[in-house]
Amino acid sequence: MKYYLIAGERSGDLHGSNLIGGIRENDLDAEFRGWGGDMMAGAGMELVTHYKDTAFMGFLEVALNLHKISGFLKKCKADILEYKPDALILIDYPGFNLRIAAFAKSRGLKVFYYISPKVWAWNQKRALKIKQNVDHMFVIFPFEIDFYKKFDYKVDYVGNPLMDAIAAFKPDPEFREKHNLQPDKPVIALLPGSRQQEIIGMLDIMLTVQPHFPDHQFVIAGVSNLPKTLYEKYIAAHNAIIVYESTYDLLNIADAALVTSGTATLETALFSVPEVVCYKTSAFSYAIAKRLIRVPFISLVNLILEKEAVRELIQSELNERLLVEELVKILPGGAKHNEQMEDYKTLQNLVGGPGASGRAGGLIVGYLK
Repeated sequence: MKYYLIAGERSGDLHGSNLIGGIRENDLDAEFRGWGGDMMAGAGMELVTHYKDTAFMGFLEVALNLHKISGFLKKCKADILEYKPDALILIDYPGFNLRIAAFAKSRGLKVFYYISPKVWAWNQKRALKIKQNVDHMFVIFPFEIDFYKKFDYKVDYVGNPLMDAIAAFKPDPEFREKHNLQPDKPVIALLPGSRQQEIIGMLDIMLTVQPHFPDHQFVIAGVSNLPKTLYEKYIAAHNAIIVYESTYDLLNIADAALVTSGTATLETALFSVPEVVCYKTSAFSYAIAKRLIRVPFISLVNLILEKEAVRELIQSELNERLLVEELVKILPGGAKHNEQMEDYKTLQNLVGGPGASGRAGGLIVGYLK
C-alpha cells in the first residue's frame, strides 16, 4: 500500500521515521512519500519538502508568513492528489495538518493522525474538527483518552514513541574524547531547540549562567539542519562546546540541562537529567498564547505529572538571576536535586515502555485491511 506522511518539525521527523518501520513490519510492500526530514528519508520515504523550510513558530511569525504557508498547502494538496495514497498519516504539526486533514477527507482519503495536536492545551473545540476529519487518532499520553471522550471520539492509545528512540539509543563510549570534553569536569547541557528562531532567542540567555559555574563545561546540542554559522558566534563569545546530532549522547553524560520548552523537556527527564525549562517568544505571540492556553504548565514533564516537577522560566522570568538560582538547586547536592529525581521515576512509570511505533503501525495497516 501507499502511504503519504506529513511531519513539520524535528521531533515529528524522528517519530515518523520510527512509524515507517512499524508500518513496514506489517506491510512488506509499503511505499512512502511525504513531508518531513532526513530521518524519514533515511527510513525509506521519498521526501517532497523538508521541514526546515516550513517551520514557523509563534503567532506573529505565522502571521508574517501566511503567503508562504498558503503556497505550501497548495503544493502539498496537489502532491497528495497526484500520488493517490491509500492512507494519509499526519504527525502532530496542527496548524498545517488539520487543514490537510479536512482537504483529504473531502476527497475521500483515509486519514490517520499519529501524535495528537495539543488541543487539550488551547482551543479545545479543534477536537470536533479532528473527530470530523480524522478516521483514527493515535495518542501518546494516557490523559488524552479521557480528553477525547468528552467529544465522544474514541482514540487509540499506543504509548510514547520517545521510548522507542531511547530504547534504540546506544551510547558512544568515545563521546567525550571525540568532542574534547574534559573527562573529570561535569557537564551542563544546553538544548536551545531546533528552529532558528529558538537558537537566536535562547542561547544568549542560557549562556549568561556560564561565568557562575566555572567548574562545569557547557555543551550545546546543535542540529545539522540549521547552518553552522548560526552557532559560531556563541562558540566564539562564550568558549562553549557544540555537538551536532548527538543530543542523547550529551544527555547521557550531563549533570543538568537548560532546555527550551518542547519534546526535549520530556527526553531530558527520561534520561534522568535535572533540568530547567526555558521559554521566550515575541511579546505579541506571548500575549495571545496567554489568553488561549488552558493548561497550567508548558512542559510535558509537568503536564504528565500534573505538578511543577521542573521549574519553568517563561518570558521575563527567563533571566540570568533566576537561571543561576534554579540551576544551583537541581545540580547534584542541590536543594531540589533528589526531589526532581524521584519525580522522574514516577514520570517514567507513567510514560511506559517502548513499542509505540510498532503498535501504531500495526493498527494503521489493520484498519486499512
